[in-house]
Amino acid sequence: MYSRFEAALGQAIADGRIAGGVALTVDRDGVAYEHSAGLRQAGGAEAMTPDTVFWIASMTKAVASVAALQLVERGKLSLDGDLSDLLPDLKGLEVLEGVDADGKPILRPAKGAVTLRHLLTHMAGFAYNFTHPALQAHFAASGFDPNAGTRAAHRQPLAFDPGTGWIYGIGIDWAGIAVEAASGQRLDAYLRENLFGPLGMTDTDFALDAGREARKASVHVRTPDGPLAAIPFGMPPNPEVLSGGGGLYSTVRDYGRFLRMLLGGGALEGQRVLSEATVRGLSQIQTGQHRAGAWTSANPMLTNDFDPYPGMATGHGLATLVNPDPTPEGRSAGSLAWAGLANTYYWADPTAGKGGVLMTQLLPFGDPEVLGLFKALERDAYGTA
Repeated sequence: MYSRFEAALGQAIADGRIAGGVALTVDRDGVAYEHSAGLRQAGGAEAMTPDTVFWIASMTKAVASVAALQLVERGKLSLDGDLSDLLPDLKGLEVLEGVDADGKPILRPAKGAVTLRHLLTHMAGFAYNFTHPALQAHFAASGFDPNAGTRAAHRQPLAFDPGTGWIYGIGIDWAGIAVEAASGQRLDAYLRENLFGPLGMTDTDFALDAGREARKASVHVRTPDGPLAAIPFGMPPNPEVLSGGGGLYSTVRDYGRFLRMLLGGGALEGQRVLSEATVRGLSQIQTGQHRAGAWTSANPMLTNDFDPYPGMATGHGLATLVNPDPTPEGRSAGSLAWAGLANTYYWADPTAGKGGVLMTQLLPFGDPEVLGLFKALERDAYGTA
């Protein structure tokens, strides 16, 4: 049933385009398919296996968003209230209108308050330097380190006034900070107690113990001559801000359990973590006429230009990208999907009751080879041509 995907994955590995990968598809009843091939590190000896640990980067966002929505359901967070009452760092934000000849930012006071809904949907105005050229230029000229893992590193200028546009950025990091403030727990502790424990996600965390470190796949880049090279990579140990937008490690099996929870209306194997009404609402686009999910890269070392469905008015819900129309691969309208910077991808289709995940470790993001593999996995899952 998955012969096309397996043939394509095998060829990509044989051609040296990727070191290896692990795929899994699920339905509401369990795992439908699982396959691993290749090596955890190019030139190494350890084979990819279903329990290989990957840095899932922005696949963290859906997890942190669900955590925030739990607290909305419990009355501890509001979707539309001014978050600066809870997080004073969000007071007095500024909009970056450009940089001058010396690279100094051209700033003005932001109009309007940041809300949790803005953060979860990437409409607050917080960007990444790879999605916002002026922010990239500002960071380069000032020496500002957006990856320092500190609270101060997250107080960045906005691309626009809150609620007036869409740009991919650090908003979910701020949502994670809000989860901590509202719950009184560090984000890792909150997730273990309220998501990972109930869902049986035993290999998902912000830090790795020795056993999981030994199962970790290396992040790779392609050298100028073409061969893959493993690069040193690891999330900062015990940072001030645990990144709700990109800090988790996980496995396909663990993330498959998270997807099954979404397919199951907020519950998995008798453990309910989110209400059915909230999960139904995840398929509703929150970004209005602002198209979501695509960008032109301002940092080609990190990401290619990205647009998963150029002819579709894709939008963002409260946790994921949402496709308003069916996809050529078979995904239903209103499905949930997103990805991680090192070319990890997932989807969950509540209408068809299908979901899947493909994990590799390769930079830059939006690699055409891996995107082709992900489409092949979907086609085989749905049996489409």
